[in-house]
Amino acid sequence: MIVNMKRAASEEEINHVIERIKECGFQAHVVRGEERTIIGAVGSSGRRSEIEALRAAPGVAEVIQISHPFKLVSRQLRKEHTVVNVGNKKIGDGSLVIIAGPCSVESREPYDFQGLGVEALRFLEEASKETGLPIVTEVMSEADVEVVSEYAHMLQVGARNMQNFSLLRKLATVKKPILLKRGPSATVKEWLLAAEYLLAGGNHDVVLCERGIKTFETATRNTLDLAAVALVKELSHLPVLADPSHGTGLRSLIVPMSKAAAAVGADGLIVEVHPCPERALSDGPQSLDLPGFETLMKELGREPVRDVKAA
Repeated sequence: MIVNMKRAASEEEINHVIERIKECGFQAHVVRGEERTIIGAVGSSGRRSEIEALRAAPGVAEVIQISHPFKLVSRQLRKEHTVVNVGNKKIGDGSLVIIAGPCSVESREPYDFQGLGVEALRFLEEASKETGLPIVTEVMSEADVEVVSEYAHMLQVGARNMQNFSLLRKLATVKKPILLKRGPSATVKEWLLAAEYLLAGGNHDVVLCERGIKTFETATRNTLDLAAVALVKELSHLPVLADPSHGTGLRSLIVPMSKAAAAVGADGLIVEVHPCPERALSDGPQSLDLPGFETLMKELGREPVRDVKAA
């Protein structure tokens, strides 16, 4: 449930409502907007009737039932868009953020590739220092969270880990933003509930990413669900990205689907880029080469990236 405080509500009145929510067996999540304070009562085992009785408390404007099972990510709780800071960049501030790079970190002279572990994180750190750009990379298990957090500005939860709740529980405790990809068979509701798990655990810096779902269609690698991008922007205050590379698996579709994602309101794109896709150690067929990436940037009205060296 949501308790909307009056514009003139005092700190004493706000704190009284917070304490009453806790006494009723709920968690109190406070959102301080420009005009008023909203307090969310989150939980399933509390005394709901006593929360409803807060309508009579000093400083309370109204008490509203949240209609969705996801509470903290709901736009009913927070009307304003959440802006997530990733290094020196912002996601969700109205600009179109571009995250680009190869699917996997490769050595300077790769041969029998099975992953580089911590060495890959050092390569990413080196690239970040040279370019001034923040980096995001995937964390596969809760055992890897701490070491990845040392190097990356943002931690990615891959599609197949979207409902890995032990990993989400660990990530909810770190002070780094999280990029949460939609699972290949996940509904929008399940995707937002996974995000809810992160927010309920204490990490409110969450960015969502639509990367395509499994359907009956076989012409593309996945079906990029751009309707879900627009829908989630209605349902949630969290930023939403689109991944046309994984969403289609076809290099020729990346540019048109990127423009379509921007048109439906995506806050940014994740695009796989490789200096020589035919030599990429993974996902080469769905990677843009550098001239292709420059074309994409121009068609999106962005300045092309110059003088960025690959690790």
